[in-house]
Amino acid sequence: MKRRIGCIKAVAVPVAPPSADSAEDREQLAESYGFRQIGEDLPDNVTLKDIMDTLPKEVFEIDDMKAWKSVLISVTSYTLGLFMIAKSPWYLLPLAWAWTGTAITGFFVIGHDCAHKSFSKNKLVEDIVGTLAFLPLVYPYEPWRFKHDRHHAKTNMLVHDTAWQPVPPEEFDSSPTLRKAIIFGYGPIRPWLSIAHWVNWHFNLKKFRASEVNRVKISLACVFAFMAVGWPLIIYKVGLLGWVKFWLMPWLGYHFWMSTFTMVHHTAPHIPFKPADEWNAAQAQLNGTVHCDYPSWIEILCHDINVHIPHHISPRIPSYNLRAAHDSIQENWGKYTNMATWNWRLMKTIMTVCHVYDKEENYIPFDRLAPEESQPITFLKKAMPNYTA
Repeated sequence: MKRRIGCIKAVAVPVAPPSADSAEDREQLAESYGFRQIGEDLPDNVTLKDIMDTLPKEVFEIDDMKAWKSVLISVTSYTLGLFMIAKSPWYLLPLAWAWTGTAITGFFVIGHDCAHKSFSKNKLVEDIVGTLAFLPLVYPYEPWRFKHDRHHAKTNMLVHDTAWQPVPPEEFDSSPTLRKAIIFGYGPIRPWLSIAHWVNWHFNLKKFRASEVNRVKISLACVFAFMAVGWPLIIYKVGLLGWVKFWLMPWLGYHFWMSTFTMVHHTAPHIPFKPADEWNAAQAQLNGTVHCDYPSWIEILCHDINVHIPHHISPRIPSYNLRAAHDSIQENWGKYTNMATWNWRLMKTIMTVCHVYDKEENYIPFDRLAPEESQPITFLKKAMPNYTA
């Protein structure tokens, strides 16, 4: 039996209207959602080229020294993390795993730059470095690159964006079993749901164009070779529990960041997903992307990937130039940007409100549609802190 939208009795935070017209409304919403600033709506006549034209030319310049410095930072921090795992007593292992998982997230960002052709002027070097950077994550480089390019081309476009999407109402109503799985997946395990995305999007050749398949096969062969050779070597040296300790737990740490970073980048009650015929590139990339500040050690190890607005204005900006590009955007377009510093209220808003697609409200929480099945969301509302400091 399909569920109908019922009356809401209580929510952790209010649900946004499609837009907030006044500065006072935006300030109230920002406080409610855990943002520092919610941007004004970008005028319809502003194009993505208009925004790009205001960026200094130097932010697009590739610097080999800075690029390889980022590799050195990631290799060094990952090596340190493995040393910490080897030497830490059991009660300090979670800290060692958190560091190491963050360090290998830096590998992902290096591969990410290679995929966007912003790491080196030599494209063969980029393909090699990108493939190698993704191998410890068992992430196939070319399949990810193809899908990620579509995320940039269709950011926050309903159905077509290959990153996070609101849950379609028809999918939520399709069966009780699927509904319970969706509620649980978008509830307590949402910080690791990128694992499902990794499996679903990157290993099925049918999901790729004919022109892409050969490169996809090469990447898949590299990943399977790493799994076939690397995993047995790890198990041979340190045993199955050692494989869990040295590889699996940091890998889960990486997926925590992969999931939560990408959630924060484009998910908020006031940020709409729009159908293709209503979608506007400049609005999606500037208004629909969130800048979020994290503790400095995370920013360093992850190569400023959360300075994310300029990356969506132009993916060709190298990671080491994102801050300079961000400063320029703030100077010229700052009033249209969404700004946050990571806090519990921000995460609680995303995880307890941003669920099922609705054209008018952007999102409807699960517990409005199926309150008797939304115990995971009720649990999160009670368990997650609500402070912003």
